[in-house]
Parts: sequence; structure tokens; C-alpha cells
Amino acid sequence: MKIIRRNYRVLHDAVVTVASPILRNMGTLGGNICLDTRCVWYNQSLQWRRSCNFCIKKDGELCHVAPGGTRCWAAFSGDTAPALLCLDAELEIVGPIGVRREPISDFYTNAGDAHIRLDPNEMLTRIFLPESSSGWKGKYLKLRVRGSIDYPLAGVAVALKQKDGGPAETGRVAITAVNPAPILVKGADHALAGKQIDEHVAAVVGELAARTAKPLTTSALTPEYRREMVRVFTKRAVLAAAKGN
Repeated sequence: MKIIRRNYRVLHDAVVTVASPILRNMGTLGGNICLDTRCVWYNQSLQWRRSCNFCIKKDGELCHVAPGGTRCWAAFSGDTAPALLCLDAELEIVGPIGVRREPISDFYTNAGDAHIRLDPNEMLTRIFLPESSSGWKGKYLKLRVRGSIDYPLAGVAVALKQKDGGPAETGRVAITAVNPAPILVKGADHALAGKQIDEHVAAVVGELAARTAKPLTTSALTPEYRREMVRVFTKRAVLAAAKGN
């Protein structure tokens, strides 16, 4: 854990927010990566779901949060995946036909009812962190109702390659819990590269993240609030990462 904290700070920040100490000691990083998608219309009793005629994720043909659509919008709620996206991690997957290795960015489908590319007879066995992103500054911020236990209702990971006091050489931002998959924020790298990190730069990146977020009524908090907190948390995370906090 000391190596992760020293060399991959954004991943360390994300890991320590997962659930509670007891659950973290029992669980695995791979389990958090493969976490099922969540939605208030799905995470209910059978009787409750039957009264709503079920949904696309289970036994139905309707998405209650996007009526008229043909896709499931249940949100991915893992904390560590956006950090691993920022670090450009790779996954090793083992199955009957052999071993394959792929970027974590290719692992998610962005479909709530079949969210990962992992066959029933396959297993995620290893996670590779590249040396090229070792030593990057980082920060992960998580919106949740309670300060422990809860899944994120919005999460932002930021990783910066930057020498102390100087402009950022490059950077990445990823979000979670507001889309069916964890997603890298397009344009964030260009908004950060070569820039001295200040309030304006952080606000620009926050706007990009808010535009990327597609929260719907999958959780107890409103989509509008969750999108706004993506903006706020991204700005805070960029500034905190640059300061090494």
C-alpha cells in the first residue's frame, strides 16, 4: 500500500474511500472494477420490481429513467476504475481459450445491463500499472450521503504529471457513478497540458467533466445536483492534485 500511495496517489485516494475497512479487507481491487451497475429501479425487492413491470436490466423491456429508450442506464458505481483509467492501467483476463490483456478503457461497454466485457467463464486475474504514470500527482473525490460505507453518487479522479511549482506536462480526468461506465473526460488532457494550474484552468476542466456526466434518476440524489457536484469536485480535485494534497 505504501508503494501505491507513493507512486499512484490517485489510486490510493480512491481505494481508501471504498465501503468500510472491514469490507476493504475482505474485498479485492478486481471486485471493485467488476462491480455491478446500480439503479433505484433495479435495487429493490421482487415484489416492488414486479409492480413496475420490471426493467431492461432484469426481466423487462422498459428503462424507467429513460422511458422510450432501448438501453439500460443503470450507473456504474465503482471508486477505483476512474483512477485506473487516469493511470492507463491494463487488465489480465483468463479463460478457457487462454489469457488476454487489454486496457481498462476497453473493459466497459457503457451499457447498464451488460456493463463489462467479461464472459461467464472468464476471470480478471491481474491489474498492471504502467511505469509511465508512476509518480503522477493525483486526487479522488467522492459524493456520498454518508461519510463511510456508501457507494459514490458521483466520483472524480484526477492524475497530473507535473513537477512541483511548474506547469502540468499532461493530465487525465475520469468520472464514475454518473454514467453506465467510468469514463475519461475528453479534452481534459489538452486543457491541462502545458498549463500552470490555477482556478481558471481547474474551472475549465470542471466544465468538461460536467458535460461528460450523464446522470439520470438512478439514485436518491437528483441528476442536476450530481452533475453540478461533478463540476465542483473536478475543480477541487485538479487544484488539490496540483498542490500535492
